[in-house]
Amino acid sequence: MSRILIVEDEPKLSRVLQLELSYENYDTEIAGDGKTALRLMEEQDWDLVLLDIMIPALSGMEVLRRIRKTDEDTPIILLTARDEIHDKVSGLDLGANDYITKPFQIEELLARIRVHLRKSQGKKNGENKLVVGYLTVDLDAHEVKHQGHPIDLTAREFDLLVCLLKNKNIVLTRDQLMENVWGYDYFGETNVVDVYIRYLRQKIDKHFDTTYIQTVRGVGYTIKDSRT
Repeated sequence: MSRILIVEDEPKLSRVLQLELSYENYDTEIAGDGKTALRLMEEQDWDLVLLDIMIPALSGMEVLRRIRKTDEDTPIILLTARDEIHDKVSGLDLGANDYITKPFQIEELLARIRVHLRKSQGKKNGENKLVVGYLTVDLDAHEVKHQGHPIDLTAREFDLLVCLLKNKNIVLTRDQLMENVWGYDYFGETNVVDVYIRYLRQKIDKHFDTTYIQTVRGVGYTIKDSRT
């Protein structure tokens, strides 16, 4: 059961949120001001925080700033009545993962909560990194390394490598790679997949004397661990 801290000073709204979240099998607690929120964050572990910007004692922005000094991972969704771009940008710059403007539909909030909980759990499980052999791809940092040595890839090369790694040991056709990496509406050169496979091989296989990317004649491409 995921634990969610609701930081909201409007009693009616905080109670509605608590009831809705409890109905969805979340364990919740309410903090009505910024100081209480910080105390609860220090005393207990939370899987996600719903944080209103306009709260007494300490503003939501200040609470966010202090949380992020020691906790970079717990997802925080800002709840705000303000609809100004500046407030949203400031919150995101301070480390918020998302925001939702009041009044909002509870279904939308629940959907966002599910998304961020999945992402957070994926990070805890190491799902934000793809590893094959000595090759490591960090999806969050958008970095590729081979035995610790960084590999400089373009955005398209990175996306192609990620697609192959997520389907490790599965042969993907050129059409499948085209749809997943370039999209259905791509109208460029038909041999673009082969061209970018060649780019990846130059930067990974040939540069490090490995054989990760393999061609299955008449079908497509697959990526394998050279040590298996």
